[in-house]
Parts: sequence; structure tokens; C-alpha cells
Amino acid sequence: MTEPRLLIFGLGYAARAIAAIAGIDSIGTSRSAQPGCIPFEAAEPAIATATHLLASAPPGPDGDPVLALYADAIHRAPHLRWIGYLSSTVVYGNRDGGWVDEDTPPRPTQARGYRRVEAETAWAVFASRCPVDIFRLAGIYGPGRSAFDDLRAGRARRMIKPGHQFGRIHRDDIARAVVAGMQQDRPPGTRFLNLADDEPSESADVVSEAAGLLGIEAPAPVTFADAEPTMSAMARSFWAENRKVASRKTQAALGLLWLYPSYREGLRAILSQERADSPA
Repeated sequence: MTEPRLLIFGLGYAARAIAAIAGIDSIGTSRSAQPGCIPFEAAEPAIATATHLLASAPPGPDGDPVLALYADAIHRAPHLRWIGYLSSTVVYGNRDGGWVDEDTPPRPTQARGYRRVEAETAWAVFASRCPVDIFRLAGIYGPGRSAFDDLRAGRARRMIKPGHQFGRIHRDDIARAVVAGMQQDRPPGTRFLNLADDEPSESADVVSEAAGLLGIEAPAPVTFADAEPTMSAMARSFWAENRKVASRKTQAALGLLWLYPSYREGLRAILSQERADSPA
């Protein structure tokens, strides 16, 4: 049997954590020169030798960039045993604060959500030949990408929009979930998995918690109505949808529980690691 090898399209923040614990030979693509990466445009030989393939690149207006260039090569790849695709909970659209889970049909309400659904459908085509896991990610945070960084940079805002709660997922729980799915022995088919923590929370609560852990005063509250005129289009789209994402079925299917079931545990772990890594 061919030695296992993981090819990751888009070796970004979460994907690097996945590669670090995959336990098999891994290589990633990048559109810019990076150590340990191959150019995105030169990945066909790596596809031919890959046993596991993970796509983390988001779709653009013209569709999924990986499939646009490599769909035929992936269909021809002789050794593939598993495909994973990092999607987004944006596919569920606005639910006015209601809950969705892994069995909830997608109902996107904006263009980036429609693009994600189209990309998921395109990747699911490969499920006739091997298992395909579609991971729907909530807001990603972790070391170097948390409320601590926003507070230190002076860009944190304690946004007040009562009842508007977000799901989040720590980078390390993403990595654990993807590797768990990759290692399972299951027949061809598509599986939809939600990577979201167990406690959707208001953004202001996360900022306040992070400020308390740092021993500093939290930023003054800002109402959403006052802040909206100064927001970017992306920020407005983020706040335009309100849903709570359940992931109990995902955790059961993968045989794990989140290391960080809420932002509280996640923030404490990040701060502890930062302090451990700081020079004495």
C-alpha cells in the first residue's frame, strides 16, 4: 500500500496546525514563496502521490480555485483515500438567533454563503470514490489571532447588539477534528461536520473576558447602531446574520470533545501559552 501522504491546498493558519499533528508526510501549497510549500500552480505531481487531500482555499466569484485548476487531476489521482474541505457555517445563513445542526439544510443569505454551498457540492462529487468530509467552521481564533491581539493593538471594540451570539472554534480543535476525520476508516460518501464550540456568545463578552485576563480595562461599549456606518462591507455581512451552531453530532461522529468548549477555556489556554513562551 502507498505510504500515506497529505496534500493541503492553502497552508494557512488552521492548515498549518493540521499538518503539525497529522502524523503523516504532509505538504502544502501557497501562492507565495513559503518554506515547506509548493507553488499552487505546480501541484499536479503532488496530487498524483497524495493519499489524503485537504482544501482550505475559499471560493471566489469564479468558484473554487482548486477545482478550477485541478478537478481532472483529482479525478485521476490513483491513491486518494480521503478528501476534506474546510467550509464555513455561513452556508446556514441568517436564522434570527435560532439553532442549526449538522442535519440542517443550508440556506445562505449572502453571496459568500452561496459560493460556499456551490463549492461543497463540487467537492462532494468525489464521494463516489472515497470519503469526503465537509467541515463547516465557525469563527476561528487561537494563538496570534484572538481578542488579546485586538486589545493590545487598540482595535478591539466591545460591540453591543443584545441577543446576537456567535460560534467560535479554536485552531487546535479544528486540527484535532480534521485529523480525527482523516484517520477514520469509513466507506465512500459525504459527511457534513460542524466545527463550532459549545457556547455561542456575544462578541462583547469575549472582549470583556480577554481584558479581564490581561488585567486591563475593557474598551467602552459601542452600540451596533453607532458602529455600523463605519464598518466595512465584510464586517456588515458578518453582523447581518445571527445563528447558533450545534456540533454535538460532529463530536460524537469523530469520537472527541472540544478541548475548548467555550471562549473562556480557549482564551485561558492562549494566555498561558503566551506566558510560557515569553522570555523570563
